[in-house]
Amino acid sequence: MLLAGCGGEEANNMARFGGGPPLVVTESVLLGDITDNYTALATARANEAIDVTPRVSSVVSAIRFEEGQSVNEGEVLVELDSREIRADLDLAEANLRERRSRYGRLETLAASQVVSEVELEEIQAQLQVAEAQVNSARARLEDTIIRAPFSGEVGLRRISIGGLVQPNTVITTLDDTAVMKIEFSVPEEYLSVMREDLAIEATAAAWPDRAFTGTVTSVDSRVDPMTRSLAVVALMPNEDGALKPGMFLQVDISRRRENVVLAPEAALVPRQGRQFVYVVDEGRAEERQVSLGSRRPGQVEILGGLQPGEQIVTQGVQRIRDGLPVRMAGAPTGPPTGGSAAGARTPAGPRQ
Repeated sequence: MLLAGCGGEEANNMARFGGGPPLVVTESVLLGDITDNYTALATARANEAIDVTPRVSSVVSAIRFEEGQSVNEGEVLVELDSREIRADLDLAEANLRERRSRYGRLETLAASQVVSEVELEEIQAQLQVAEAQVNSARARLEDTIIRAPFSGEVGLRRISIGGLVQPNTVITTLDDTAVMKIEFSVPEEYLSVMREDLAIEATAAAWPDRAFTGTVTSVDSRVDPMTRSLAVVALMPNEDGALKPGMFLQVDISRRRENVVLAPEAALVPRQGRQFVYVVDEGRAEERQVSLGSRRPGQVEILGGLQPGEQIVTQGVQRIRDGLPVRMAGAPTGPPTGGSAAGARTPAGPRQ
């Protein structure tokens, strides 16, 4: 009775779809190579960037740079009033000379035991203090001349002549933009392709017809547990100054994978947010849910649900249902044997 019921339902279905096993076109599930492309949003930063600030408090006496000017390492940017510091240096040097003279006299007397070793050691300590005071005054005097610590481009001027500056006063900015740092993140799946010396290419909205090339210099040793991404830094030549600190760029990353399970995209049957295919096995259609990965024109990566070599329906899916017999294009067309047409299994024929 059960067989009769199944045969009757199958017969009704076949009658509804044309009175016999529907003709379908199939293709094989293959192994192939696939290239994934990912576009990362990157930020351009100067290779070296600082706020230029003084080390001493004083009044600005001269400004030696223009806004936006390119400067060389060691070039003077600002001069501060040094009169008070020079006076301190003169006083410290005079005190040092006096201490040295006194130490010299006592050293001679100590040799003849006129003064004790304790007195000589006290004068020696005072001499060392005087030398430190002179060195400190000289360093402060040098700090009244503010120089560029590296070659680069200065920004806007934040001070004026005659203004009082403190150690936390920003005079201007200095950026080394001859080479730019490009900072971006990639999904952890791209860890295998991220390495030092990897060549990259980037584009910027400000220069739509131009591509910028660079090289990866460092990859973070940790994956961010919140975003599951990996921070990457690349260096990009910028001799013409086209890139500016803070600009956004798009970096294209490619990942090639081998021996990936690939299926024809035409075989997919979407239903309620899931994807299905029909596998032809021994002349019958078997509905399978599949998990998808990357796509390329005409093909899709199968993460689960299919094996290489299986035949899946690419044309005629609208005429078949799970478990119904089907006839593959190019298969024998004679009547099935071993029972009624409604209950027999159609030979699968040669796989395509």
